[in-house]
Amino acid sequence: MKHPYYVETPIKFNTSNGIGDCKTAPLERRYSNMKNMYLDENARQKLEDMSNDLVYTFYDLGVPEKDSELAYGTSIVYPGKVGNEFHMTNGHFHTILDTAEVYYCIAGYGMIMMENPEGEVMYKEMHPGQAVYVPGRYAHRSINLSNTETLITFYVFRSDAGHDYGSIKETGFRKLVVADGNGWKVICNPKWKE
Repeated sequence: MKHPYYVETPIKFNTSNGIGDCKTAPLERRYSNMKNMYLDENARQKLEDMSNDLVYTFYDLGVPEKDSELAYGTSIVYPGKVGNEFHMTNGHFHTILDTAEVYYCIAGYGMIMMENPEGEVMYKEMHPGQAVYVPGRYAHRSINLSNTETLITFYVFRSDAGHDYGSIKETGFRKLVVADGNGWKVICNPKWKE
């Protein structure tokens, strides 16, 4: 007897745009969905008013939320900046806090920023062919460090872990990644709330 979620045909991903054979509609985040996520809220509002372009999209491949299953899909962060900050995902903890997650870079150049409730911050750059392990208890967000390339990652985590976006929306991350000449630097977030 086959597993009820067994897929006869392998799921295909387009490595040039990150789009996979999804059972569910992609989740899209535009400037209007990113209120107060960037240091320069005026710059974000201006971008929303001008174009309200996509900042990121992710494709969840529709695995049921059970402790014995793995959720997986692709995350796509488009190139751009809000003020001096690179485009990024909102970031989240998992509802089951001790859940780890893996991101594998398919295309582009970016970073995973991680932070635990005790205040330890880690960040790892990603290039195609590299994976980043996000330990349990760490909030995490993807950041596109390229001005021209789309950052495409494949992710996997336990499917019943859930997402806690509210904690990050309320406090922010302790650190921010901003442009610095032709590169980037990490700075303290002056808007971070304990």
